[in-house]
Amino acid sequence: MHPAITGEFTDEQWRSAVVTDLAAICGSTDHARSIVAAWSELMPRVDQEVVSLLNRVREVATVALVSNATTRLESDLARQGLDGLADAVVNSSRIGVAKPDPRVCLIAAERVGAPIRRCLFIDDTAANVVAAREVGMTALHYRQIEDLQEALSGLLASATPRAQGQ
Repeated sequence: MHPAITGEFTDEQWRSAVVTDLAAICGSTDHARSIVAAWSELMPRVDQEVVSLLNRVREVATVALVSNATTRLESDLARQGLDGLADAVVNSSRIGVAKPDPRVCLIAAERVGAPIRRCLFIDDTAANVVAAREVGMTALHYRQIEDLQEALSGLLASATPRAQGQ
């Protein structure tokens, strides 16, 4: 998967390689292709509480979505109606490096025009949180919605809506 999330392979190339790898196990390339096609159409569950909270945060702060993903991330977001959830999308396959590489955090801060020390990085993987802290970001290891609500409560309570374009 690493070549797919760092942009060495496109999503299509990676899924084709998966078909090839599964063909022997599945008994045929056609069967493997149908399995990968069905898997590719799965829609992950979207936590609407998180979506609602992020929409509120965007009223007062700039939000970047940072994801270790393949080249189909943007179309997946659109397919789920999430393409407007963040001000910027930092897709590892588009930048050539994946979390926990600290360059991902630096690129995300640059994309939103914020100094590292003013960024809050939230991730469900501890190694990614450690990497963000190492470059100077405040970081939260997300485990449940209450963690996120608590981390953002001060921002939401004290901030005034941001000016358009900031």
